[in-house]
Amino acid sequence: MKLAVFDCDGTLIDSQANIIRAMASSFQRHGLAEPDPQATRRVVGLSLVEAMQALLPEAEHALHISLAEDYKTAFQRLRAEQALAAEPLYPGIRALLDRLADDGWLLAVATGKSDRGLKLALEHHGIHDHFISLQTADRHPSKPHPSMLHAALNEAGVGQDRAVMIGDTIFDIAMGQAAGVTGIGVDWGYHEAHELLGAGAADVANDADHLLAILNG
Repeated sequence: MKLAVFDCDGTLIDSQANIIRAMASSFQRHGLAEPDPQATRRVVGLSLVEAMQALLPEAEHALHISLAEDYKTAFQRLRAEQALAAEPLYPGIRALLDRLADDGWLLAVATGKSDRGLKLALEHHGIHDHFISLQTADRHPSKPHPSMLHAALNEAGVGQDRAVMIGDTIFDIAMGQAAGVTGIGVDWGYHEAHELLGAGAADVANDADHLLAILNG
């Protein structure tokens, strides 16, 4: 068997708008200047506290924790208001997942989202049942620590040489390297293709069809 482990935000689902708005809201609640949207995009993929640390490296850890909690509240509010309408699947993703399953791939997710957030997003798009393993920040250290990938490999019963980690950030690629798993980048998310290749990605896909060709090549 072969295992394809996907990142979520920036890889499967385009949640950029809500991420940027929730981050701005959390900073506003603390009387802080909103981070530049590009700075917010750069930390997508990290667990929330680690993302706040990257955005405000000089701040106290207690502030990082408080910002993370406020972000979660704001993000949940935005979702409730919009019924996830602002978080579409990227083009071709649904067909890609169907095709990979037909081709004998096992599928998993490794994400900085919470268990609740991931479940809501996948169920909203009707793709929850595609995945045999769901690994989140609720139960693991932040990327690029390999814990999430180790757990996914164990649950799937697949060796690291038969797995790939697919993501849009250098954190995904670095996690793959830490776990001994080949990293494949996608260029429709939050980090540039040259950054993904520089971090060690074996290849970078420019759309879902290209990703399928890479995986089945």
